[in-house]
Amino acid sequence: MTALAGTLAALPAACDAHARPISKPRWLNRVLVTEYFPVPERWFVGRSVRAPGLPGRHRVDWLYSGKGISMEGDGVGLDGRRYHIAGLGKGGWVNARGRVTRPARKSGRWTNGGPFWRVGGFWRSDVGRVTFPLASGGWFRGRGVSYVRPPAGISFAPGPSRRLRYYQSVAVEPRLIPLGSRVYIPAYRHTRGRGWFRADDVGGAIIGRHLDVYRPAPPAPSGVQNLRNQRVYVVPPRR
Repeated sequence: MTALAGTLAALPAACDAHARPISKPRWLNRVLVTEYFPVPERWFVGRSVRAPGLPGRHRVDWLYSGKGISMEGDGVGLDGRRYHIAGLGKGGWVNARGRVTRPARKSGRWTNGGPFWRVGGFWRSDVGRVTFPLASGGWFRGRGVSYVRPPAGISFAPGPSRRLRYYQSVAVEPRLIPLGSRVYIPAYRHTRGRGWFRADDVGGAIIGRHLDVYRPAPPAPSGVQNLRNQRVYVVPPRR
C-alpha cells in the first residue's frame, strides 16, 4: 500500500469498475499516468507532533494531510531517514471543509471533493474547516477551536513500505492490471527501464485506467508529470 495517488484531483473517467483483469498482452487506451515518491517532510509547514510508531516529532501536515505520508505511503523525514505509514486505521479522508469524502469507483472521482486530510489528527476552526498549527506560529486556516483525534489504529514505522524501484515500479488497479504485469509506457521510454515497468504496488486512489509511476522526489512539489489519455501496453504475468 503506497501509492495512494500522486495527483488526486484528476482521477480517470474510465474506471473499468466491473472489468476483468487483463489476461493477455494488449494495448490499453485512455490511461491517466501520474507519479509518486517518498514525500519529503521539508516541504511541509505544520507544527511538529508525536506520531504512533515514529521516533521524535514530525510535522503534522506531513503525517496526516492529503499530500503527505498518509497519502503517498512513504516519506523522508527531516532527519533524512525513510518512514512509511504502517497502519491505515479506521476511517478515511475529509475534504478541506471537514466532510468525509471517498473514492467512487463508478465515476473515478471522490464523493465529496478531493481529500485534504485524514479523518483525524486535525483541528477545526470556528466555522468547521480543517486547520492546523504552523511551525512558525499561527494557524493554517483560522485558529483551531477543537481537536479531532487521529483514527484508531493508524500507525507509522521506520523504513520504506515496499521494495520499489525508481522509474521501474508502477502502482496499478489490480482488478484491471494484475500485480506482476509488465507495463510499457511510451512517454517514459527515455527513463532507466526504457519505458518498461513492473506492476509492484497498489493504492486506494488508483482506480481503473490509472497508473502511478514511482520516482525520486522532485526538487519541488510541482515537478511531477500528470499525463492524460495515454496508450500503454500491458503484459500480464504467466499463470
